[in-house]
Amino acid sequence: MNRREMPVASETVRPDPADLGIEALRTHVAGEMQRTRDRSITLTSAVDDDELVEQHSPLMSPLVWDLAHVGSQEEIWLVRDVGGRSAVRPDIDDLYDAFQHARADRPSLPLLGPTEARQYVTTVRDKVLDLLERTPLEGRRLVERAFAFGMIVQHEQQHDETMLATHQLRRGAPVLDDVPPPAAMEADSLPAEVLVPGGPFVMGTSTEPWALDNERPAHEVHVADFCIDTTPVTNGQFLRFIDSGGYDQPRWWSEQGWQYRQHAQLHAPLFWSNEDGTWWRRRFGRVEPVALDEPVVHVCFHEAQAYANWAGKRLPTEQEWEKAARFDPHSGRSLRYPWGQEDPRPEQANLGQRHLRPAPAGAYPAGAAPCGARQLLGDVWEWTASDFLPYPGFAAFPYREYSEVFFGTGHKVLRGGSFGTDAAACRGTFRNWDYPIRRQIFAGFRCARTPGRDELS
Repeated sequence: MNRREMPVASETVRPDPADLGIEALRTHVAGEMQRTRDRSITLTSAVDDDELVEQHSPLMSPLVWDLAHVGSQEEIWLVRDVGGRSAVRPDIDDLYDAFQHARADRPSLPLLGPTEARQYVTTVRDKVLDLLERTPLEGRRLVERAFAFGMIVQHEQQHDETMLATHQLRRGAPVLDDVPPPAAMEADSLPAEVLVPGGPFVMGTSTEPWALDNERPAHEVHVADFCIDTTPVTNGQFLRFIDSGGYDQPRWWSEQGWQYRQHAQLHAPLFWSNEDGTWWRRRFGRVEPVALDEPVVHVCFHEAQAYANWAGKRLPTEQEWEKAARFDPHSGRSLRYPWGQEDPRPEQANLGQRHLRPAPAGAYPAGAAPCGARQLLGDVWEWTASDFLPYPGFAAFPYREYSEVFFGTGHKVLRGGSFGTDAAACRGTFRNWDYPIRRQIFAGFRCARTPGRDELS
């Protein structure tokens, strides 16, 4: 089997859809859709058809389900709704409705086979590219600034990250190649944490053309003074928690967290093992020593919270995280990204599956936020202390099932994206959420704390 190289992100800055004329916007959308589909093809062609239909974990769908699902959503929203055209495969709508079938049950469904799934998504895409040339990208909220097309790009990229997580869960020889991330040349000179002064800032967005409903609307939030780690917590730091007996001491865990730790018999991050005193990790089919300088990944919310308690800190709230990532005290404005307004470049963030691991803590100085914190976008999703709740003035669009049905105390917010997150599906306002027990996702964390009066003076 041929091993597949990861698509390398372009050095060219991706334009903001809000700044483009209509014809340039059409070209941009077509390019984003092709770039995204190339990634889907890479992930599904890296294994043979037998592995495409196999369920590598009950937590995940077979890869072939994800492939046909992105085509089904593209057909429903673009071919039928935006284009008003006849349905391609209305008979499979229910099969690929994520709300009707749990992931564990999907292998038993009469799914499209690999060849049929590939043909289906190609047919749908051909129709979409045709209607893209004919659809007025204004005058209707669903198509204004190509929103529906951007929504579908983000949806497919999110499933690409899910498929990448499935690759991590599969057993067998490596099938994905990558290049090492950049080193952190000055990591030893970085402060452990930075102080973010209190005060108001604008959270969320009302202007980002492709922002999803849970990111809206922009609203002012007041955050008190806080300190936040300059970089995500590393494997080496987390090992000290393990070595101190952190997994065996209930005092560091919430009641719910301790119950889950016992039930799941947690003793280290997922994919770690200890042999003769040496910690190893399994990474996309490779077994290698745990890299001490990389951000810890594959930990659940409860593990992150226990570490923070052990360290005498806490997890940041979602509001604190976004202020650290976006607020520019010199202008008093909130930025699109930690480094400014322009879309991510490779030297600013570890995004887009260029590397199959987090970069060492302290990398990407060009991507630092005004407060001095680094790697707030890319590398690892970061657990926050916040429940996934609507912003004041929230309105579901274009359907309730994207965000609204998940609001409540059952899901925790993650921010910032991971090495497997594409730039199209990651920005300073982007909100991810998951159950606090999830470990197969590319999630880590950084800590925060409330400074004392003497520190503020």
